[in-house]
Amino acid sequence: MLMRLLCAALFLLLTTALGQEPASPPSKSSSPVTLSEDQIRDLIRQSADNDLENDKKQRNYTYVEREEERRLDGKGQVKSTEVRTYDVMEIYGEQVEKLTAKDDKPLSDKDAKKEDEKIQKLIDKRKNESEDDRQKRLEKEEKEREDERKFVKEIADAYNFKFMGIESIDGRDNYVIDCDPKPDYQPHMKEAKFLTKACGRVWIDKDDRQMKKLDVLFIDTVSYGLFLARIHKGSRVVVETVRINDEVWLQKHVAVKIDVRVALLKNFNVEVDVADSNYKKFGSTTKITTLGEPTPKQCLK
Repeated sequence: MLMRLLCAALFLLLTTALGQEPASPPSKSSSPVTLSEDQIRDLIRQSADNDLENDKKQRNYTYVEREEERRLDGKGQVKSTEVRTYDVMEIYGEQVEKLTAKDDKPLSDKDAKKEDEKIQKLIDKRKNESEDDRQKRLEKEEKEREDERKFVKEIADAYNFKFMGIESIDGRDNYVIDCDPKPDYQPHMKEAKFLTKACGRVWIDKDDRQMKKLDVLFIDTVSYGLFLARIHKGSRVVVETVRINDEVWLQKHVAVKIDVRVALLKNFNVEVDVADSNYKKFGSTTKITTLGEPTPKQCLK
């Protein structure tokens, strides 16, 4: 899912949901390092820009995504579990998920055929797309990317940042930064209104200036629409990325625990674990063929 910056609003919205224990403090570096708040803002912007580039490069990769959703009862006990596994690919510039298994069992022949037909339908649509429709689609995608850039600026401006030290993850040093919302900040974008109600901690790879890990916690309830959805205080998400082929950082794992109320329905307490693996890069000769052919303040301190 991660859950990348192209969906930053939704991503940070969901990135708020695992327990409320404080995160462990970063280990001390052998040589003292410190960053000013201005340096941190530049680092955050660099990391966000790099993440947008990662999104472009991700289009050259296929991968497997396994999503496990657990519904909880009022006591926090698991009452049902659903697992779905997807092959994720790019078709004519559009990311597509093909369901391949449910509850870790392959799809029936009937369901597998439906998935093949869904993919084929998209292939046919793109193959027969008029130049006018293609141009409109590309303009829409560019507008979305521009909105992402604006949202990144909101993130950098909406928080007070504090350098917490350096921590080694997977053998690489990472800057550890805490992010606390400015109490008087007025969001410019509608999608950014929840930024003042979420705090977090981010780990940024020291050498590559890439986001290695993000841990965000809602410290207040956020409402969307006319009582259509309420994300409750305490919801939390942890997102982790991995370095692939020494050229790109892609989502590795997302852990979500969210307490949400939709419309007038009862609350839903849900835990979601998403694991992305088996990244494979398209070769230059790859072709698409027709299917069928061969606390008080609990800000992670």
